[in-house]
Amino acid sequence: MTSSAHCSATVAAGAAARSRPRPPVWLFDLDNTLHNASHAAFGMIDRSMNDYIATTLSVDAAQADHLRRHYWERYGATLLGLMQHHGVKAPHFLHQTHLLPGLEARLRAHPQDLDALARLPGPKFIVTNAPRAYAQRVLQALGMARWFNGVIAIEDMHMFGRLRPKPDARMLRRLVVQLRVPAGRCVLVEDTLAHQKSARRVGMGTVWMQRWLRRSSHGPEVGVRLRRRPVYVCDRIRGLQALSGSAAARRARRTSP
Repeated sequence: MTSSAHCSATVAAGAAARSRPRPPVWLFDLDNTLHNASHAAFGMIDRSMNDYIATTLSVDAAQADHLRRHYWERYGATLLGLMQHHGVKAPHFLHQTHLLPGLEARLRAHPQDLDALARLPGPKFIVTNAPRAYAQRVLQALGMARWFNGVIAIEDMHMFGRLRPKPDARMLRRLVVQLRVPAGRCVLVEDTLAHQKSARRVGMGTVWMQRWLRRSSHGPEVGVRLRRRPVYVCDRIRGLQALSGSAAARRARRTSP
């Protein structure tokens, strides 16, 4: 083969490789997406936050519960309200409220979801408003940690000196830049619609995971009609085995690298 022919073949091979569809970059929420957090964790976390608020702010149990709910509804995270109005320090709050003795014995994931994660092509990251230590603890206990390329926890969501957890679109845009991929190649798999709405604004694909929502008594989706699909949601699924063939995955594969 002549040198010019070799160069032509190399260029053609490179062009063919670039034209092949690339797998999506999967961004997974953790609680009530990958495991049944309503059963395992949310009740304990709520009680732990109430105790923390009551002790730190010197209020009674009813007022502590009211503040936890109020700040969560107003800011999307109880911590943000406590930081803004009471000067609470995030590291101390996150550590104290997520000690959760006995958590591992309560954790539940679905075997089909575990199998689907193991087989799913493409980089996979956890993106959670929970603290890193809690997320890693859950992933290890469920045997999922080895399938993820990284964990983006609430400690990683600081921008311009402020904490900006989901559903803050600015944080999601920065995440795309850090991952060095187009937003269109990313797919957010979530149980929370407000987070999906922000992800679509950024240009990501969105998958509404509903397996654990059907039994949930906690969170913004309580009482939501699960059979409807909002316009900003690409897919509505009950199990992770549906991800590979989802509209969001097909859309991501068509996005240029």
